[in-house]
Amino acid sequence: MDRSSQIIRTSVVGIVANVLLAAFKAVVGAIAHSVAIVMDAVNNLSDALSSVITIVGTKLSQRPADRKHPFGFGRIEYFSAIIISVIVLSAGITSLIESVKKIFHPTEPSYTTATLIIIIVAIAVKLALGFYVRGKGRQLKSDALTASGSDALFDAVITTATLVSAVVMMVWHFSLDGILGALISVIIIKAGIEMLASPVNELLGARVSPELVREIRQEVMGQEGVLGVFDIILHNYGPDVMIGSLHVSVPDTFSAHDIHGLTRRITTQMFERHGIILTVGIYSVATGNHPGADLQDKVVRAMAAHPEIVQVHGFYFSEKDRMVSVDVVPDITVRDDATLVRQLTEEIQALAPGLQVVVVIDHNYSE
Repeated sequence: MDRSSQIIRTSVVGIVANVLLAAFKAVVGAIAHSVAIVMDAVNNLSDALSSVITIVGTKLSQRPADRKHPFGFGRIEYFSAIIISVIVLSAGITSLIESVKKIFHPTEPSYTTATLIIIIVAIAVKLALGFYVRGKGRQLKSDALTASGSDALFDAVITTATLVSAVVMMVWHFSLDGILGALISVIIIKAGIEMLASPVNELLGARVSPELVREIRQEVMGQEGVLGVFDIILHNYGPDVMIGSLHVSVPDTFSAHDIHGLTRRITTQMFERHGIILTVGIYSVATGNHPGADLQDKVVRAMAAHPEIVQVHGFYFSEKDRMVSVDVVPDITVRDDATLVRQLTEEIQALAPGLQVVVVIDHNYSE
């Protein structure tokens, strides 16, 4: 079963569980002649909405690419996760308002055997459902599914607080509804904000996981002839689609045919293993008797001696054009790129008198 089918199946489980719980509450409410229990049943039907949103978002994200959206519609999943997160956040804010009202204007709730049975059953169902859905969401890397599972767990926490309040009321005749409700509401609001941050960051272009970057670097370095891997840039177009680029350095003895074969092997490997559509650029490393080999060694060593420079690559020397260029990656403490370029240019100029010097500042977008 593919990822989308698993997400939909998990969401269907959520819908069925909420509908059955709502039916149970409605029957008990009708028998006990309790309007409150019947209304709580209606609330459970609304809880199924997050699962419906997840299904709709997953279905829409599977639409094939078109002219206006050449990378597909995978990012729709992030929008569905945002909607569910907003629902959780809204529920937390509403609960906080009502709980504060109860603190200043407490009421004495009455609990019956039917009410307590409903509370216990609801806690058990919501806990089981929440852990199951959230676990599948993390396994499938679905923010929407994770948010839907968290929503169910928050319902279980709120219901547990209701049970605690009921016990306290029955034993000590003191209402904790407002205080417990306010504390839990704050927790839900905080969690809702964190849930909202994940899909929003993905849409804004969050940095990919360092584990994936390390894995890509190791796999590409495993290709014969690759001397270094640089400038890894990855863009997320949904959980299943990633577009990116990187540069590899190879000996200057490689022919165009060798390079063609190497880049083809790398792009095929990245797509098959990670689903990444990759573009590979090439840096040539001067070797043997190449006229730029000695200068390359001097320049790279001089640049690497700077503590604020974390990486040096892309050295290029053209005897015909009388020019030399090099790419450097400064650490995050460097704020003035222009000043750094000027300093490094003067230093390289002393090593390569009479040559045009070009220093390119690269930035770390993935590590």
